[in-house]
Amino acid sequence: MSTAGNRAVRLIRWGGPPVLTEVPRPVPTGEEVLVRVEAAGLCRSDLHVIDAPPGALPYRVPFTLGHEVAGRVVERGGRAVGPAIGERVIVYGPWGCGQCARCASGAENYCDRRPALDGERAGTGVGLGRDGGMADVLLVPSGRLLVPVGDLPAIQAAPLTDAGLTAYHAVNTVGRSLVDGGSVVVLGVGGLGHLAVQILRATTTAQVLAVDVRQQALALADECGAHFGTLLRSDTAEVLRGRTGGSGADAVLDFVGSPSSLECAIAALRAGGELAVVGSGGGEVAVRKPGALPPGTRISLPFWGTLPELERVVALAREGTLRVEAEQFALSRATEVIDRLRSGAVRGRAVLVPD
Repeated sequence: MSTAGNRAVRLIRWGGPPVLTEVPRPVPTGEEVLVRVEAAGLCRSDLHVIDAPPGALPYRVPFTLGHEVAGRVVERGGRAVGPAIGERVIVYGPWGCGQCARCASGAENYCDRRPALDGERAGTGVGLGRDGGMADVLLVPSGRLLVPVGDLPAIQAAPLTDAGLTAYHAVNTVGRSLVDGGSVVVLGVGGLGHLAVQILRATTTAQVLAVDVRQQALALADECGAHFGTLLRSDTAEVLRGRTGGSGADAVLDFVGSPSSLECAIAALRAGGELAVVGSGGGEVAVRKPGALPPGTRISLPFWGTLPELERVVALAREGTLRVEAEQFALSRATEVIDRLRSGAVRGRAVLVPD
């Protein structure tokens, strides 16, 4: 480690609050790559990590937060592969073993050795047990985890690594139900949901129905191309069914995952439809026959996405098809921004920039 300073937003203890502090600047060796951070996204997953009680997650504190990272390669270890020094990149977030069949295909989000890695308390990936990008610099274990972004602005690029990638992967997950059009409900039009609306419009011919508890989120959904938007109320599922001719939606993407959002999702779903639960809002789905789930329901729990999918997300962004609604803040304001996110005062994605 160098003695040069490196500011980082660290989770010191479970329950927080995170602390902005100075930590040693890492020096890459072997396959490692050092990235100078240009922007780091902040999302509700960070709140789930901060608020987790001791023992709930297989991570050791302290570690630096930040799993959506864009920057520039500044140093490389002697055996490093991938982008050269000076190249602008984003960091693929889920760090697997790099050796199993899933990792070899680019699906490190579903690494076969994930349980063993968690057992070793190595962390799920950047900013999740491993030091993340809410810092001046970030040490990445391998260049294989970096995706070039060219001249894409950093505040647009950073959120693509989770908000963009997870939304794209979720859309892919339910894609077979939308081949011939149909209808899809997007529950929660925040950092991920507003990108899901754009991805659905760009990659499917489905009717996109947006739901949120905030009027400003529905306005954002409209800007992103949703065909219809409605507030989450007790009769929302009936309203959505009315928009689908009474049969229900072919697919529902729940980016909230709360009890109320899942209740709406199940009630609005068509028989033989697909429910993708992306959000971690504490809701539960009872799977039993007979039960509340429509006959033939397929349920998935998408987690992040694959490297090839991230490359496609970057391509969509660079061609102007995908645009992140982002609010930019200085890294030194991280604690304040976390409070803003917690109160629902962020429109789209909050992005921290080193100052």
